[in-house]
Amino acid sequence: MPEPRKKAPLTRQQYLDLYYYMRLNREVEETMTRLFRQNKIVGGLYSSLGQEAISVGTAYALEKRDWLAPMIRNIGALLVKGVPPRDIFTQHMAKYTSPTKGRDGTSHFGDLENLHIVSPISMLGDLIPVMTGVAIGGRYLGQKIVTMTWIGDGGSSTGVFHEGLNFAASQRAPFVLILENNLWAYSTPVQRQVPLENLADRAKAYGIASYIVDGNDVVEVYTTAKEAVERARAGKGPILIEAKTFRRRGHAQHDPAEYVPKEQREFWEKRDPIALYEAFLLKEKLLDAKSKKEMEEKLTSLLEKEREFAESSPMPPEETVYGGVYCTGDDCHKIRPKWERPIAEVMPPKSSVEPVWTVEGFGRGKNSSGKNAPIHFGDVQPEHQAQETKGGAAKKSDKKPAAKSAKKAGR
Repeated sequence: MPEPRKKAPLTRQQYLDLYYYMRLNREVEETMTRLFRQNKIVGGLYSSLGQEAISVGTAYALEKRDWLAPMIRNIGALLVKGVPPRDIFTQHMAKYTSPTKGRDGTSHFGDLENLHIVSPISMLGDLIPVMTGVAIGGRYLGQKIVTMTWIGDGGSSTGVFHEGLNFAASQRAPFVLILENNLWAYSTPVQRQVPLENLADRAKAYGIASYIVDGNDVVEVYTTAKEAVERARAGKGPILIEAKTFRRRGHAQHDPAEYVPKEQREFWEKRDPIALYEAFLLKEKLLDAKSKKEMEEKLTSLLEKEREFAESSPMPPEETVYGGVYCTGDDCHKIRPKWERPIAEVMPPKSSVEPVWTVEGFGRGKNSSGKNAPIHFGDVQPEHQAQETKGGAAKKSDKKPAAKSAKKAGR
């Protein structure tokens, strides 16, 4: 495990940004909880209560050009990347104005063109090889990007977690994996599924660096993630960050989480990441009562406007039900490689030898498009040469009759 460098202090604006996005994360989820209870959310709803510092702190460490792929509890990462709350509301309400035009009732949406967000995949761990591939592709194109995704303690026991992490390690991909150890894989406590105290130790099997952070300390999460992103961008390979935290609600709205011991819940409720961070900001005089009130009013106004937009949005028209099932090409979406290096750097060297092979006794064939194949055979002329020869002979034959006629005319 590498020794963390001495971390530079954040600017006042950075401190306040982290606070704003954590508050926005929680308020968006609380708004959706009310909508769910009003039967306006058509899909499942998965809370990140108590884990906001991880989504916000890690995503805030990325640059605009970087790519991320959230899991269902990483709404904070979407907000940091620039997704407006209305997209999250309409998506969960399956409205026609949602990113998927009402075809999905949860958080399965992305933005490949502008925000560089890959949609969540329900099969846990599958995003690891996907984001490794995105990282390798970006490196090939010369983009100097870093990719990031998240996984839970339960998801770290899937086969694809290990296959994907080994793939990332062997390719030295510029990739950062955030392992959110929230102590419960649905209703299974972590000590019942993994014989390890620190899940970051899984990185040792693949020869990659790892960190362990307090997932309820947003500044520690951000500064550690920032260092990991810089290391990955510098070509030092993938990095695993284990963030220790606690999920204070059940797996989803239907789960009361009665399997969690009362004492454990009470312990973590006293370690609420937003309350802890707010106390820090007030103590350091980075936040006061006036600026806190102004931020709360800003959040209230924003979310009221976004919720009203979502509630007034129409459901998908019946005639659209068959659309969007398959990508049909450019009329669906245009994805083109964005080269940021000379293409010649990754192409085979040019040869001065013409790619034509000679075999005596055979003619020149046709390829599947009906054109001459790039091969001709010894004593048989290529068709284009034969045509030229034939054309030249025709010209000569045209001249001879003309000469004879002239002689006759002279007689």
